[in-house]
Amino acid sequence: MIFRLLIVFLLMLAPGLRAAEVSGVVSSAGEKVPFAVVHAEGTSISATTDTNGYYQLKNLSAGTYVIRVQCINYLSRSATVTLLADQQRTLNFVLEPVNATASEVVITGTMNETERSESPVPVEVFTPKFFKKNPAASLFESVGMMNGVKPQLNCNVCNTGDIHINGMEGPYTMVLIDGMPIVSSLATVYGLMGIPNSLIERVEVVKGPASSLYGSEAMGGLINVITKNPMTAPRFGLDVWGTTWAEGNADVGFSRRTGKNSFLLTGINAFWYNTPLDNNNDNFTDVTLQKRVSLFTKWVATGKNNSRYSLAARYIYEDRWGGEMQWNKQFRGGDSIYGESIYTSRFELIGHADFPWKKKVAADFSYNYHDQNSVYGATTFLAQQHTLFGQLRYTEQVKNHTLLGGISLRNIFYDDNTAATFNSVGSVPSNDPDISVLPGIFLQDEWAVKDAHRLLLGVRYDYHRVHGSIFSPRIAWKYTMNDVVTLRSSFGTGFRVVNVFTEDHAALTGWREVIFKETLQPEKSINGNLNLVLRRYRNSWFGGLDITGFCTYFTNKITADLDTDPELIIYDNLKGYALSAGVSVNSDITFSNGLKFMAGVTWMKVYQEETDSLGNAVRTVQLHAPEWSGTASASYTFRFGLTADFTASWYGPMRLPVFPNDYRPEYSPWFCIANLQLTQKFRSNVEVYGGVKNLLNFIPENPIMRPFDPFDRNTNDPVANPYGYTFDPSYNYAPLQGIRAFLGVRITLQ
Repeated sequence: MIFRLLIVFLLMLAPGLRAAEVSGVVSSAGEKVPFAVVHAEGTSISATTDTNGYYQLKNLSAGTYVIRVQCINYLSRSATVTLLADQQRTLNFVLEPVNATASEVVITGTMNETERSESPVPVEVFTPKFFKKNPAASLFESVGMMNGVKPQLNCNVCNTGDIHINGMEGPYTMVLIDGMPIVSSLATVYGLMGIPNSLIERVEVVKGPASSLYGSEAMGGLINVITKNPMTAPRFGLDVWGTTWAEGNADVGFSRRTGKNSFLLTGINAFWYNTPLDNNNDNFTDVTLQKRVSLFTKWVATGKNNSRYSLAARYIYEDRWGGEMQWNKQFRGGDSIYGESIYTSRFELIGHADFPWKKKVAADFSYNYHDQNSVYGATTFLAQQHTLFGQLRYTEQVKNHTLLGGISLRNIFYDDNTAATFNSVGSVPSNDPDISVLPGIFLQDEWAVKDAHRLLLGVRYDYHRVHGSIFSPRIAWKYTMNDVVTLRSSFGTGFRVVNVFTEDHAALTGWREVIFKETLQPEKSINGNLNLVLRRYRNSWFGGLDITGFCTYFTNKITADLDTDPELIIYDNLKGYALSAGVSVNSDITFSNGLKFMAGVTWMKVYQEETDSLGNAVRTVQLHAPEWSGTASASYTFRFGLTADFTASWYGPMRLPVFPNDYRPEYSPWFCIANLQLTQKFRSNVEVYGGVKNLLNFIPENPIMRPFDPFDRNTNDPVANPYGYTFDPSYNYAPLQGIRAFLGVRITLQ
């Protein structure tokens, strides 16, 4: 009897001995995915992931199972697993978001909302999550994390700069906010300053000429900052951080409903740095002192037939100065203590309206006012600029054609206290502000030839009162071979009409006298590129490879001659051609364990070639355009909510502005700026982060020529200064800030 009972007990216990289980973590883009449903198909056994993305399927019998994971806003994923009796298996999953890189919506390449995977024009997209890996006070600094995009500081005293794309100077880069070109020559750098990161939805980058859609100034590429939609933005966001250099930055944003179908988004950004430091002992501030405040508000409403209306405004005020350590405001504009002081006031207005018709007709406009009150030593530079832009667009879907047509008008009023806006004709000299009116019309046809092919044909016509008619055609083609391989190619032209180069000759190199050698003609370019995208998805990882070859050929390129005379900057149309050509490679891979790698490298040749008086071809390498450059980042998220981020950008030798017989090298050394950050999440709405910037403590040498004689009083001494060197702060290729720590906190209420 006892023996029989023992047999029955063992038979009852056997299923428990034979039971197996599967457990693991579900993640996406390096972050854990909670509330995902994990199910063993053909059984009733399922589980839901916890807040750390962990799941556990118990009481599985020996055999082969298909394990499927499903979650809202993610594509489902499955894997086959064979289990032995009493076996425990680990099976991790990486999910692809529905709006992942391959499917997210972009507007910059075609001026229509298009899934990125379907766009015939390559568009790179960067989200706030990307920029949070290395927090910065402005997007101007953050774009340095983008492969092929370089924020270039052109003055080591006042620290103003511009954005270089594929080695081309700042005037070739157009900066847009919500699709509107509100940034122009006087204020290129301010387009990316003062925008609270908490209000940014994404940043879209198009490399290569986009003049056929956006007109002048988009020859090298464009950066489009898309702000959040107030309807879906967090109710409240706060991001505050500071560094051991006594820098402080605060972003505050909040949204609310203002009516049945209207919402309001408001943001405030403030940056403060008021501690002069001179670690390289040249008696000049290493970094410009700044006090900046920016106010941003955006109102959005919806109407009939899915029409949308929006109005956004931004105001920026900044007080910055750099110079000798003993400088203060009582020396502003004087010639005893050298300082460069800039007061900036800027106002921007952006509007959009869909006509409430069945036909899709939309109107866009933008206006910006920029006032600059600045001194460079004893030289005063005062300038004002008004820019008004208006556009009317019509979109029509005809079978497999998406037709886009529109008209635009751009009006720029510019006035300063230099000879650039001074009329010396006649007996009575007078002020003569520059007024530039540029009307245009554009047409575009995006044709879905077959499921695998898309063809884009576009043309733009602009008229300028000085330069006459300007045509800008382009063609782009996309071929989707399969789910893994996508091929794109494009060919087109670009143009840029003459602008007063205010930042070049004043805010950036105000110590030089400006000479216009002749009446400048509009620049033109021919561009072609080939883009290959590879995407692979597996249950434990997914990754991608993006390879782009690019080439832009310029004629009539407007060049700034810094070599002929160290005291002059001479502008002239190039008597030859200029070229920007190279290859850019971006890669990323994300593993189910929370580890993510991103890396990019760019090789390029940027130069200009012209014939000298003897008939010889003379090639000149572009300043601040390194042949090799790249970026890298690595992120890992631990199960207890801690994320580690490593970011780095590196550059090869780049040509620098030097004097004849200069003791400083003409080319910079190889260098890398690396950063490390740790972020701890508390609950779902609080993050505390901190880390170290410039881990390798790299600092350029000899950033300022003759800092002991900034007013050039002793340059003619043949004994002490036999080569005639003058004060020069333009020898810049890297930030002058060394290693420093930072600490911050973010609070988000959805």
